[in-house]
Amino acid sequence: MKNLNTTALAYMGDAVYECYIRLHVLQSGKVNVDVLHKTAVKYVRAEGQATALKKIFDTLSTEEQALVKRARNRKIVSKPKNADPVTYKMATAFEALIGDLYLSGCRERLEELIEKAIDAIDSEVDHE
Repeated sequence: MKNLNTTALAYMGDAVYECYIRLHVLQSGKVNVDVLHKTAVKYVRAEGQATALKKIFDTLSTEEQALVKRARNRKIVSKPKNADPVTYKMATAFEALIGDLYLSGCRERLEELIEKAIDAIDSEVDHE
């Protein structure tokens, strides 16, 4: 799977990250599906992912940073619906990193970065 392009990695990373976020919001004790969805949105929307990536970027390994930069710099062929192009590219780069870690079997690192991302997004939202 090492030869997958960053778009394919982001495709996988989007699904993996969504599952982790759904688990995270379920563990909050909320049971109403509408409330769960609204809670999850702040983590999975492009702005949240871009914020998380900016805050955790310096903690990434050299290889992880190189992957993020490659994914961020990839030409976008689809028009982002709810985010500006720069934010969309950052979010896609975050998802590519998550996808790469998942497909490489690096679960401990994957979960560490997702936890850092959640903390980064929570701290940003708490300051709004």
